[in-house]
Amino acid sequence: MERTPRTPTPPTGSPSPTPAHPFLDRLPVVRGLPPARRQRVTEILRFLAVGGMNWVVDLTVFNVVRALTGGRWVMLAKVAAVTVATLFSWVVNRSWTFRTRATDTPRRELAGFVAVNVLGMVPPLACLWVSHHVMGWTSVLADNVSANVVGLAIGTVLRYLGYRFLVFTGSGPEPAAAVIADIPPGDEGSPTRG
Repeated sequence: MERTPRTPTPPTGSPSPTPAHPFLDRLPVVRGLPPARRQRVTEILRFLAVGGMNWVVDLTVFNVVRALTGGRWVMLAKVAAVTVATLFSWVVNRSWTFRTRATDTPRRELAGFVAVNVLGMVPPLACLWVSHHVMGWTSVLADNVSANVVGLAIGTVLRYLGYRFLVFTGSGPEPAAAVIADIPPGDEGSPTRG
């Protein structure tokens, strides 16, 4: 007789829990956390990874457009960069970071995502405007530090909160403890008999 451990399954109608991520689960900051907290930390780490990729997209587009316009249209360069990065970000965040919270209405999600990103674009643009036009710091380094470091950091916090609470509002997976609680007492590791 072969012993097969019973794997708890979520109740009918519940989304399946987020699958383990081999790299993230090995990180000391994640390992050893309770399941619900591990899920949140993993979500934040994924968000930050996507943010890193977006930063490269944003920085590249900004500097290409800035160079093509001879530095005369820095605000246009930043708007173009944020637009391209926003579309990239929506696709990756929806399919990876918040995939368990994605809704059945991608058009509504995209509209909300764009609205959150328009609000998230305000800090980098404000920092760039103050630095470039008010303080007169017009070098490539000053433009990049103001828009792509200081402003982007503030915008990142606003974006995460907006995505989490306003855009990706589908019901996420139940914490593992809730799934395990559905197993009848005394049946936690019993072999299946066939």
